[in-house]
Amino acid sequence: MKINKLLFLLFTCGLLACTASSNTKTGTEPETKAEKQGWKISMQSYTFHLFSVVESLNKTKEAGLHYIEIYPGQKMGEGFGDAIFGYNLTTEQQSRLKELAESKGVKIVSSGVWTPARDEWDKIFSFAKSMEMEFISAEPARDDWDIVESMAEKYRIRVACHNHPNDASYWKPEILLEYIGQRDGLLGSSADVGHFKRMGIEPVSALRELQGRLVAMHFKDIAPQGEAGTLEDVVWGTGVLNVRAMLEELKRQNFKGYFTIEYEANWENNLPEIKESIDYFNKIAEEIL
Repeated sequence: MKINKLLFLLFTCGLLACTASSNTKTGTEPETKAEKQGWKISMQSYTFHLFSVVESLNKTKEAGLHYIEIYPGQKMGEGFGDAIFGYNLTTEQQSRLKELAESKGVKIVSSGVWTPARDEWDKIFSFAKSMEMEFISAEPARDDWDIVESMAEKYRIRVACHNHPNDASYWKPEILLEYIGQRDGLLGSSADVGHFKRMGIEPVSALRELQGRLVAMHFKDIAPQGEAGTLEDVVWGTGVLNVRAMLEELKRQNFKGYFTIEYEANWENNLPEIKESIDYFNKIAEEIL
């Protein structure tokens, strides 16, 4: 009888442990509606460009996020000497970085925005493969798409093209689609919705035009600041971009991918505003999904 009771207790404890595990993504909290939809909030480390990669990982964890995109050239920080993030990291440094990120519950899913010379592409893709990234964020020269496509196919890594706000970039969807529309589906967009607005393009329309090619977004809200009325980052839901409408459009598309936070304001202490933005995102997602 005592043995049966002991077996029953062990079985019950095992059941409870399995239930708790199945309700969490990292062992800390249940999935939100957004996560169930396949919407993942990621951090672009340029948000913390005054800090190191190590510090950026800490801040990403503090924000409650589990994914990060690290920009090339960021100083690595404590434990890495004078190293900077990029394809020149040694194999040992790469392994240590992956282990450090994992210890904080964060995965390095991408890097960028890369604007490399042609002879750097293989190094970038090889580095991304070694770091087990899902995609790279880049702005290739318009003559480089043949080699970029071949590298994407070789390494099976997606390329998300960015749209910096200048006439030489892929600043409107039509330009990007002209170059990748007939190419491999590994090539797509890392759409910066704030940059679209800065170039006079409505983000909802741009996202609609990019349907099927959206890999990720640099997601944000912006509003006029200062006497010049320069459009700068603000807490999501308080600016001129219609966050709800953008999310509804992405729901219509059945988009699954990354909403990368690149918060380019209040550089020394923007984490409180980022947390507010995440809360607003999840609030709207709960309402529309």
